[in-house]
Amino acid sequence: MTTDEFRRNRDNFCYRHPDRQSFVLCQRCMRTICPECQTQGAVGVICPECMAEQRKARTPVQRKAERRWARRPQALAAVSSGRPVVTLAIIAITALFYILTLIPGYGPVIQSTLVFNSGFVTPGYPFQPWRVLTAALAHASFLHLALNMFTLWILGRSLEPMLGRGRFLALYLISALGGSVAVTLLAPLTSVVGASGAIFGLFGALLVIGRHIGADIRVIAVLIGINFAFPFVLALINSIGSGSFVAELNAVGISWQAHLGGLVVGALVGFVYARTRAPKQRPLQIGSLVAVSVVLIGLLAVPSLVG
Repeated sequence: MTTDEFRRNRDNFCYRHPDRQSFVLCQRCMRTICPECQTQGAVGVICPECMAEQRKARTPVQRKAERRWARRPQALAAVSSGRPVVTLAIIAITALFYILTLIPGYGPVIQSTLVFNSGFVTPGYPFQPWRVLTAALAHASFLHLALNMFTLWILGRSLEPMLGRGRFLALYLISALGGSVAVTLLAPLTSVVGASGAIFGLFGALLVIGRHIGADIRVIAVLIGINFAFPFVLALINSIGSGSFVAELNAVGISWQAHLGGLVVGALVGFVYARTRAPKQRPLQIGSLVAVSVVLIGLLAVPSLVG
């Protein structure tokens, strides 16, 4: 469902296919275009009309070079299709690592090299900062993996074509980093695995972007609330008999800290995307993402400074 404001704002839809929502602009005319109408350019994407004008303006040398490299435009067309390639790649890589962790004798070793714990970014422990991201590749069980990858597929096939592959990948990785940072600050020395932080980052970005373009975000907000509240409700139910809510919350084994960190950081990245949509704002967008990443990396050092 969409709001009246969303339906009235034609900038939220492809100018050639008015029923198709998109978040990508042609780098030349700055009109909104859906994945089917996108052709990869030197920087960003180009709509069919601008591409036709560009081809008319080609010099004889350019036409000769294009004939010589006739296969190149086909490859670029494949790249610019609406298929959620990055989403599928993340799912495939994550599933592969899960299979590797099942190998007898070697699996536990592989799993232990992926797990994140704030000790690995704290002086006095082995310094292995890459674990802030590799934790998203490890999962505690097949059910854990299946739920995360199913949710990634549902969100990714909507967000990736809307944002573009590079921005979608950046969102996923920065959100995963945000989840690890939250675990470091709120649950130091707790070992965590799973892509939940990155998944909640996608939820957060979708919430902010949907609000920005005038979409009805109530369903998204309800889904976020249900998923975030689940470990607390489960712990509350279990604590009725034991009398210890905190102990039961820890026993649930779900890192709400990673969920919270991913959600907040994903919403922040979504805000950056929503406010730097124009091609001329690309340097500002990249600079903002770098700044967010630097701040998150700096926050990893807070526990050691306080201690």
